[in-house]
Amino acid sequence: MKVQLNLATTRQENNRPFLATSTFLGVVGLIAFAFLSHAAYTSWMANRELHTDTARWESQIRADQAEQRELSDYFRSKGAVQILDRSAFLNSLIEGRSFPWTKIFMDLEQTLPPGVRVVSISPRLVNGRAEVSLEIGAQTDNSKIQFLEAIEHSKVFSGMVLKDEKAVEQPGSTDKILMNLTVWYSTT
Repeated sequence: MKVQLNLATTRQENNRPFLATSTFLGVVGLIAFAFLSHAAYTSWMANRELHTDTARWESQIRADQAEQRELSDYFRSKGAVQILDRSAFLNSLIEGRSFPWTKIFMDLEQTLPPGVRVVSISPRLVNGRAEVSLEIGAQTDNSKIQFLEAIEHSKVFSGMVLKDEKAVEQPGSTDKILMNLTVWYSTT
């Protein structure tokens, strides 16, 4: 049989609770460190990819801006300006030829009352709509009023604006009143 004798003058302290607690806290700390390290690494990788994408897009923007400057300089050159002016002129000729002249004259014929005639007509396209400037000659005030009412009630003419009206005092002229007006013409 063994007998345990303690010959020490002070009693031996039990350090097991401290060691167990410190070991547990150390393990928890290592797990937290590993988790936070993984989160920091993942965040760093995401930021690195973001910076790479940002740098790529910035270089693409710089390249596009340089190309835009080159194109802008080209279109401001003398030769390009001449070509653009020529194409605008040709487009205006094409638009003028594509205007439905016969249809507008047929519609005006139905609208004009007796004693009223068209002196001049000039259409132009504005945002895809036909704006027609008309100079109208009328023999009497009554025929003038009939014409204005017919234009107002017309299905193909709208937005009439009377710009000018004057009495004609030339001997031998059949028209006693000249009116300048603009109307929108519906080609459909």
